[in-house]
Amino acid sequence: MINTICYVVAMVAEAKPFIEQYGMKEKEGFFAPLPCMLYEGELENGKKLYVVLNGQQNGSDLVGCEAASIATLSAIQRLNPDVIINSGTCGGFKSNGADIAEVFIGNKAMFHDRRVPGDDAWGTQSIGNYSVWEGSEAMAKELGFKMGKITTGSSLDMQPCDLEIIQKNGGELKDMEGAAIGFVCSLFNKPIIYVKSVTDLCDSGAETFEEFSKNLHAACESLRVANQKVIEYLAEI
Repeated sequence: MINTICYVVAMVAEAKPFIEQYGMKEKEGFFAPLPCMLYEGELENGKKLYVVLNGQQNGSDLVGCEAASIATLSAIQRLNPDVIINSGTCGGFKSNGADIAEVFIGNKAMFHDRRVPGDDAWGTQSIGNYSVWEGSEAMAKELGFKMGKITTGSSLDMQPCDLEIIQKNGGELKDMEGAAIGFVCSLFNKPIIYVKSVTDLCDSGAETFEEFSKNLHAACESLRVANQKVIEYLAEI
């Protein structure tokens, strides 16, 4: 049974639409002195809903693996939710059929920029290949979402060596937090769900940041709609 749902989200823009939709309130200073921010609410059936943001530093959202790991660790230790949901924007590949503002449910998460030489054990650890909540496939099918493998790196751009690892390992959705959150969840045996909306197409030839900025609003609105469906689905479990 799922009684407590906790989102971990990098950017305010990604979380704000459904924070407002559910009338969630910030609990200021909950994670102090860490920059993470907590919003809390309650569903009609009494189940708890939390959103943990990575927070901000120097006037900008903290994105990337380090901030996401801290936020996830803090959320699990302080809130002990039944499930973690990483919701956010990502890059997709038009060669895999992705479209701008299309929402996917993740089926695994891996790192694409941790190039660790050595034997198979080192290589396996560096890639990650973290599992997701066992009900993800059934949920995606019922809600009408495609599934894809999350591939995570610390930079917005993509180098040729990154693309080589992505293609070799079947990566389909490129972000900056997913696998880091999956790593922390794996340490606690905490189930994780990924809800990702495409802002840019990695193989379109367009400049990544410009495409990301242009499509951010539409992708976040798609996330709001998708997260409502996901929350309603989980509320019945």
